Amino acid sequence: MEKAEGIVLRQTSYRESDKIVVVFTREFGKIGMVARGAKKGKSRLAAVTQPFTTGMFSFFGGRGLVTLQQGDVIHNFSSIQQDIFLTAYASFVCELLDKATEERQKNEYLFELAYAILRDIDEGYDAQILTQIFEMKMLNLLGLYPVMDRCAICGETEGHFDFSSASDGLVCHRCFERDPYRMHLPENVVKLLRLFYMFRIDRLGEIHVKPETKAWLEKAIDTYYDEKSGLYLKSKKFLRDMSKWSGILEKKDED
Repeated sequence: MEKAEGIVLRQTSYRESDKIVVVFTREFGKIGMVARGAKKGKSRLAAVTQPFTTGMFSFFGGRGLVTLQQGDVIHNFSSIQQDIFLTAYASFVCELLDKATEERQKNEYLFELAYAILRDIDEGYDAQILTQIFEMKMLNLLGLYPVMDRCAICGETEGHFDFSSASDGLVCHRCFERDPYRMHLPENVVKLLRLFYMFRIDRLGEIHVKPETKAWLEKAIDTYYDEKSGLYLKSKKFLRDMSKWSGILEKKDED
């Protein structure tokens, strides 16, 4: 019997009353678990197998799917569970973590990062900014290493910078003509991209960002992911659609 602290990334139905849950654990990395009877409302495994739930999981089995024997909820992130917008952001965090990791690859830092992001979303901090931080922090895990501390072309550390997928990082004003595909971004947006990528999340503190700045950040990060990562995430599409809905709703409220 093994025991691990983990976050439920996703669940799927299995047979009539069972579930298969994918859990990212602190001790072992990502593990698929069969939770027998978990679809039954009175099951002792029902609560701990809900998406985003953090718990202690006792299981047995070797490689491949293991059998979940017992689970105890540590945190169910109730605010996320009750809000469709927060659920959408949390779903994206969990899907990105799922798609970016292989089974049984321990990464305690990644566990702590995902838990911190979900906790802060649940506690009411800016969910959009938190997911953007998570996206920048996940780049290295995807094998992507944009140059964010200097110009990716000439190596200069001082000057005005744009961001470029083609050059794989920052491009200084001296090299603008050498990269016609760069994204011309406001200076504060470039600074935030660099901050999100390079600084530890526990050192960032609370960040207050204007809506237009968040829109620029989203455009830059999405462009880089689309052109470099090869990932397609359903939850990202939902977030993009959701931003359109919220814009329409806000316009109606103003009318």
